[in-house]
Amino acid sequence: MSHIKYRNKNLYIESISVKKLASKHISPFYLYSNKNIIENYNNFYNNFRKVEPLICFSVKANSNIEILRILKRMGSGADVVSGGELLKALKSGIRPNKIVFSGVGKTEEELRLAIKKNILLINVESENEAILINKISGQMRKKTSIGVRLNPDINAPTHKKISTGKAEDKFGLSKKNLINFCLNLDKLKNLKLDAISVHIGSQILSENPFKKTLKVLAEIILKTKVNFKFVDLGGGFGIAYKKGDKKIKLNNYARLVEKFKKRYNCKIIFEPGRAIVGNSAILVTKIQYLKKGANKTFAILNAGMNDFMRPALYDATHNILPIIKNNRKNKGILEFVGPICETTCKFTKYKNYQKVGQLDYVAIMDVGAYGASLSSNYNTKPLIAELLVNKGKTKVIRKRQNIQNLINY
Repeated sequence: MSHIKYRNKNLYIESISVKKLASKHISPFYLYSNKNIIENYNNFYNNFRKVEPLICFSVKANSNIEILRILKRMGSGADVVSGGELLKALKSGIRPNKIVFSGVGKTEEELRLAIKKNILLINVESENEAILINKISGQMRKKTSIGVRLNPDINAPTHKKISTGKAEDKFGLSKKNLINFCLNLDKLKNLKLDAISVHIGSQILSENPFKKTLKVLAEIILKTKVNFKFVDLGGGFGIAYKKGDKKIKLNNYARLVEKFKKRYNCKIIFEPGRAIVGNSAILVTKIQYLKKGANKTFAILNAGMNDFMRPALYDATHNILPIIKNNRKNKGILEFVGPICETTCKFTKYKNYQKVGQLDYVAIMDVGAYGASLSSNYNTKPLIAELLVNKGKTKVIRKRQNIQNLINY
């Protein structure tokens, strides 16, 4: 159940009026529901309760340290893809033995940090990366636990820019190369192969690609004869952004994972991000101007692609709701766009949207994942504030960036 909904035509987040917050804080700003995050986490875990998984939240989805602290209290670990994300996860209180480090281009500095901190796993994505980890581990007189990432050559039904499991993609090792890697790992004396990992993409709304992935993993385990301590099944679980999106049936997938775990006697790791925080936040923004176009009206918002990149980057559609409903209709097409000097700085358009005026506030929905974490200073715009609602109180969890600091470099 979402805790972002209307009460008497006013949009509320938990028990607080969005209008009230918009009058107190400079817009645009991100606004999170603590309850949504907690309920999403519990729902995900409960679907897989029988396999007792280690959930490593995908930090790239949302790296705000207060969000990480909420998840740490829930028992979550972290999936990180940079040294910065690793340090943030540790600072939030997440224990090193609940952290996995993924990504194709880990630097020597980042690997030294991960090895020094004794994290659970470094998910290796190439033979040369393994050679470097082995070298560093020898210098540090350590034996490092690694996972090896499989590229299963599975085309998950998602946007082409967030598909990561096809043979043409840069991620992981092919089946043939992974088998050879496992069979020849004894040459790398400072490594301990504890896991096999896989991640086939993001925003996947069908369980079928995950079923196929389990079959490929079973084939690999049979051919390598490695008793993997962990099987990291990655993330990619999608959410319903728009009407018509079907929610993935996690309970169906969970039954298959239960059978897989029983057969191979391994600890299961998941790396959800969007499924935990996607619907937890809105982006509160103001209509700066209304402008008549040739065949539509533009509602020019004070939030742009610098604040929220997903529509420009992935052609993503996010609903936009007025923070106060009325019964009047706008005639024709209304397109919500941003102020950045790019044609792609636009969000979505509606036919017969409600009547709106300049300086009215609207909320871009479901921006908790890949929202603030993808934001930038493009056009020399300051990073916007992030606010969290919890138990009837609002906390600023990231201050709006001071433009004076921005113009000094």
